[in-house]
Amino acid sequence: MAAPQDKDFATACGRLASSLSISLAAARRKVDLVAAREGVRDNAGKLLIAQRLMLEAQGVGEQSRQLLDVLLEAVQEEANYIGDD
Repeated sequence: MAAPQDKDFATACGRLASSLSISLAAARRKVDLVAAREGVRDNAGKLLIAQRLMLEAQGVGEQSRQLLDVLLEAVQEEANYIGDD
């Protein structure tokens, strides 16, 4: 029988999965990989890693949105261009 998951850890992984648009299992694997790389084995440490990854994902998402806004602005000579096929 599988060990019960910590509710806070499961919630953090769910939020991470949602912010990265990946499955819950993939988010847990991502957290486990980082935890193994950093030598963290306890649940509290994994919870902190999941929260840190979520904050990093939100920061990257904000940067991506700002970059996309800049790229989507029309150049003056192309402002009135209509592409009809």
